[in-house]
Amino acid sequence: QLDEDSLPPYDQLDRVIHMYIEERMSPDLIIQNEQTLCKDGASETVIRRIIRLIDINEYKRRQSPPGPKITGLAFGKDRRLPIASGWQK
Repeated sequence: QLDEDSLPPYDQLDRVIHMYIEERMSPDLIIQNEQTLCKDGASETVIRRIIRLIDINEYKRRQSPPGPKITGLAFGKDRRLPIASGWQK
């Protein structure tokens, strides 16, 4: 079993995660960028699914001990979202 069996291709997944987490782009802007800038861009459905998976699993980050900051935007103090799994924007 591979992760790509249940997730989109890694290149699409990485781009969407980077734009959503590190660039703090809105889902609509990510969709626009993927459709205009990438010939193999992720579909709107795939993008919204990736973002939903990130948001509903926010609580899991709070269950583990703090880790090192490896990018300009740390998941710890720099990115705060409610941890209730039913929360949506």
